Amino acid sequence: MSYTTVISPPRQQSSALKLKGFKVYAVEQPCTTKPHFGRRDYFKVILMTTKARLHYGHQSWDLDGTYLLFFNPHIPYSMEMLADFRHGYISLFTEEFIAPLDRSESLHQSPLFKIGSTPLVRLQEGQAAFMTGIFQKMLAEQEADYPFKAELIRTYLQLAIHEALHLQPTEAFFQHKNASSRLASQFLELLEQQFPVESPQQTLPLKTAQDFADRLAVHINHLNKAVKEVTGKPTSVHITNRITDEAKALLQHTTWSVAEIAYSLGFAYATYFNNFFKKQTGHTPLACRKAAASISWS
Repeated sequence: MSYTTVISPPRQQSSALKLKGFKVYAVEQPCTTKPHFGRRDYFKVILMTTKARLHYGHQSWDLDGTYLLFFNPHIPYSMEMLADFRHGYISLFTEEFIAPLDRSESLHQSPLFKIGSTPLVRLQEGQAAFMTGIFQKMLAEQEADYPFKAELIRTYLQLAIHEALHLQPTEAFFQHKNASSRLASQFLELLEQQFPVESPQQTLPLKTAQDFADRLAVHINHLNKAVKEVTGKPTSVHITNRITDEAKALLQHTTWSVAEIAYSLGFAYATYFNNFFKKQTGHTPLACRKAAASISWS
């Protein structure tokens, strides 16, 4: 049995998050069908026992067991649930909540959250029990009257992150083995740096494989060969897929007009964008927005 879902908080929990910068809740429910990528304005650390297929940016993993999952709000993701039930805990937080005021390094650069990272850690039984205890403490403190509970919860959350870094396999701190791997990584990071699009007045500076080759100071054939060798996909496919993902997110999570979205994604005319989007998804932009609006979050 296969389901597709996006792990998202109920509406009232999302509102509470924006007020406090943090929310944690337990999950013990049947899987639901929500077939689109999710993107919100917060980071997520999830402790989940599940059988699923995770799609995160342009990477995919098959999950079967207990995992810690780390989601960056700038990277779209989805999970195809392959079992009838899932259980665990979900914590959501802003970077302002987790980071001290004097911290110079962004959470986006953390080995667990940065672009191109492996956003999951498989847990053994003892490790899962320890992490469960941390999430249960956060859940209890969330409901407590302790005046410094935000600081205490932040400590628990940082402990979970550091424990994950301690458990993470050495390939998470992978050093590129050759020039092709290094160049492909530079391309993918440069591609992701353009997103998310924050304003209708903003437009993508790099839209074609030639644009990326020029920025990286390499011949386009060299770039295409390296990216295809390392990822199995041509440079143009990565660009097309990423623009399509961003288009879906903007249609679902903003009130911008189709013309504004088209401009921000580098299309000179809305008709060009309409044709591109329909070719990639099989639907018009307005149909995609209408379908997203009809989904009831539960």
